[in-house]
Amino acid sequence: MDNHRPHPLVIVKLGDTFEALRAQRGDFEHWIADGLDTHALPLLVVDPRRGDALPDPAEVSGAVVTGSHAMVSHREPWSETTAAWLAQLVARDTPVLGICYGHQLLAHALGGEAGDHPQGAEVGTVTVTLDDAAATDQLLHGLPAQFPAHAVHWQSALRLPEGAVRLAGNDHEPVHAFRAGAHAWGVQFHPEFDADVMRGYIDQLAGDLARAGTDPAALREHVVPTDAAAGLLGRFARIVEAHHGV
Repeated sequence: MDNHRPHPLVIVKLGDTFEALRAQRGDFEHWIADGLDTHALPLLVVDPRRGDALPDPAEVSGAVVTGSHAMVSHREPWSETTAAWLAQLVARDTPVLGICYGHQLLAHALGGEAGDHPQGAEVGTVTVTLDDAAATDQLLHGLPAQFPAHAVHWQSALRLPEGAVRLAGNDHEPVHAFRAGAHAWGVQFHPEFDADVMRGYIDQLAGDLARAGTDPAALREHVVPTDAAAGLLGRFARIVEAHHGV
C-alpha cells in the first residue's frame, strides 16, 4: 500500500440533471470535475441515493456535495446519512463545498435549518453581493463585490448553524454563501453551470415558471457568463490541495 498517495476529493452526487441536458452535456459530477480541474488529487464520485457507501472521513481529502431536485426538508434517509457524514468532515476540518442542495444540507447537518423559501423560487442568472466577511475568506476573497451567478432553487438555508459566517446574498436570497468552521462552505448558486446549462434549465422549467407568473423568455435573455462564480470550483480544489500538502 502506498501511504503517500493522497486521499480522494469526493464528489457526493445527490441528484441528476434533466435527461435532455444529461444526454447533451453530462451531469452534475462531470461539470464539477471539470471546474475542479485537479491533477494532484484523485476524484471519487459516490451516490448515496443508490446505495454507495460514503468513505471513511479519515480517508477523504475534501468533498463537494452536488445539487438535487429533491428537497432537504423531506429528510430522505440517504440525505440524513450524508448530513451526518458531512458533520464528521467539518469536525475533522476537512474542506467541504456544498452546492445548492449541498449548501442547504450542510447548514442542516451542522444544526441550521433548510426549507421552502418564503418568496418562492429563484431561477436564472442573478447578482450575488459579497458581505464584508468575504474580504478575508479563503474561498471568496478577491472576488468582485457583486458578480453574476446561476441559480435554481425553491428551498434555502433559512437559518445558519451557530457560529457560521454569512458571506454573500442578494435581495431574494439572504444567504447565497456561508462558511462554517475554517474550511466548510455552502453556496446556494451553481458554480458548475455555464450559460448553456442555465438556459437549458429555464427551458425545462418554462411551464412551471410561466404558471408562477415569470416570463421564461425574459429570464433567458438575462443569462450571461458567470466567470467569477465558476472560478470557485478551482479555488476550492487549490484549497484542498494546499490543506493536504499536494
